[in-house]
Amino acid sequence: MKRIEAVIKPFKLDEVREALAKAGLKGMTVSEVRGFGRQKGHAELYQGSEYQIDLLPKVKIEIVVSDDSVDEAVEAIIGAAWTGEIGDGKIFVSSVDDAIRIRTSERGESAL
Repeated sequence: MKRIEAVIKPFKLDEVREALAKAGLKGMTVSEVRGFGRQKGHAELYQGSEYQIDLLPKVKIEIVVSDDSVDEAVEAIIGAAWTGEIGDGKIFVSSVDDAIRIRTSERGESAL
């Protein structure tokens, strides 16, 4: 099993969720986060004063999928989150040793 974490622009969340659903992937955890990468924030004007915004709002999506679904999930996220502009986000894939469904005590992929 693999955990896929994607940090994307907030306005792309619905498109990514729909793309993952079309790919047959169910269940996700979504968190509102703030951060920066190469874009390093931006300057804004407020009441005539300029100030620097270092941490930009993002959305972090976490899903756990079987090993054979990783490429499909990653492609769905890329296709839905892509704008072609800096700040589109990042995807991280890591291994998951086990998953347990609390209600039934199922383990492994059957717990997904």
